[in-house]
Amino acid sequence: MQTLSIQIQDSYMQQFMNFVKESHSNITVSKDKNLEIDPYFYERQSELHQDLEDVESGKAEMISHDDLWNNIDKHLKSLNS
Repeated sequence: MQTLSIQIQDSYMQQFMNFVKESHSNITVSKDKNLEIDPYFYERQSELHQDLEDVESGKAEMISHDDLWNNIDKHLKSLNS
């Protein structure tokens, strides 16, 4: 069995569901909770994995929490000066 993600025009939904009902022995429909919460979940997940791989390989550098906040503090001070 293969899994696909499909988008269906609202106006075609009933026809599609009728087709699925007629093909119920060959098709299983289920909602993906991740996509209900965040329509870009899998794109974001892929980007995060790529970012982590880049950090682990040395292609990208991750700054420390303290360095991040120090940079923010410096920037805010420069805005107030």
